[in-house]
Amino acid sequence: MNVKNFVNFHVLISHSPSCLNRDDMNMQKTAIFGGVKRVRVSSQSLKRAMRTGTYYKNVFGPASVRTRELEALIPVFTEQLKDEFDAAFVAKTMELFVRAKATDDDAEIEGGQDAESSTATPTKLAVAPWALNEIRALCVIVKDLALTDDEIAKAREKASKQKEKKGKKKHSEQKFADDALTAKLDKAVSERAPEVRSAMSSALDIALSGRMATSGLMTSVDGSLAVAHAITTHAVEPQDVDWFTAVDDLVQMGSGHMDTQEFSAGVFYRYASLNLKQLQVNLGLIDKIDCAESVESRQRALDVAKHVLHMLATVVPSAKRQSFAADNLADFVIVSFSEIPISLANGFEQPIERAGKAGGYLAPSERALSRYWERLNQAYGLDEQAAAFCFDTA
Repeated sequence: MNVKNFVNFHVLISHSPSCLNRDDMNMQKTAIFGGVKRVRVSSQSLKRAMRTGTYYKNVFGPASVRTRELEALIPVFTEQLKDEFDAAFVAKTMELFVRAKATDDDAEIEGGQDAESSTATPTKLAVAPWALNEIRALCVIVKDLALTDDEIAKAREKASKQKEKKGKKKHSEQKFADDALTAKLDKAVSERAPEVRSAMSSALDIALSGRMATSGLMTSVDGSLAVAHAITTHAVEPQDVDWFTAVDDLVQMGSGHMDTQEFSAGVFYRYASLNLKQLQVNLGLIDKIDCAESVESRQRALDVAKHVLHMLATVVPSAKRQSFAADNLADFVIVSFSEIPISLANGFEQPIERAGKAGGYLAPSERALSRYWERLNQAYGLDEQAAAFCFDTA
């Protein structure tokens, strides 16, 4: 079996005049590399364009829902799960999932009340990806769990033994009961981790990009796909500025709106690296990253890698698309199997110069990428297995 664990993607795309990614000042994102300014497209922009695109949906199905607004998400998921679970039960499970609500210590909450009838107050959440099937799996676990009479008695005992603290009020019995239930749920989720992970893997973008969890039953996921910020292989300075007007059809003179928009054209280098074993872990195909992979689990990861390559070569961020329509596809691609992730960005540390007075940046960028890959492999004895795609063979 091939033991090389990383798939490295190197993509060159020549974008016609456009503004693919902007900063908070409505200016193109840039970066200084090799002492010169390059136009940049952030990795966040690229990954979002990939997971929200038609190709992703057709191949992988729905992506996760990324939000920090739990209260807005609850009715969405309860509607989708209404034939399986009670709405209040789904809401309570989701709140336990992230411990998104803190019980008011001053209030005595009677057992059996749902989240909507409590005096709970929302706390801030980070933007996180939510997978419907993961919530479904958690509901199944939560449904089968409850505190025993002995556990309830212990919670009451802890509440009664509290000591007065200056400036602080005692916790309610319900607070201790909720903590006990959360601990019990956490243990149950840990014991059924493969089941939960398998359910979560239905949202492939989580398996690829990962998820950082800070509390509750939400599990952290190490991303298997690392995506670099795309930069031009050459200097782009100064950038062009489009002065435009919006004509008001009902006004005979002047315009209804005037503004400016920065834009440019360039050859962009996109790099990403896929950790095949981490992907298999995230998909629930193997238990740990140091476990042996099977032929079937590796093939599943390679199938995903194939589609990742397609998206890296074809997906374009939608910013200013209606104004510039820079719907350009990849011109040159190198894909390699390696024992480590390897970027070829340093092949463009010295900015590419145009190929003569009548030439552009694409052909010399393709040559620079190929030569740098060859030199790097020779210098380090990398022995990568690689294939290249170039539709222009002239």
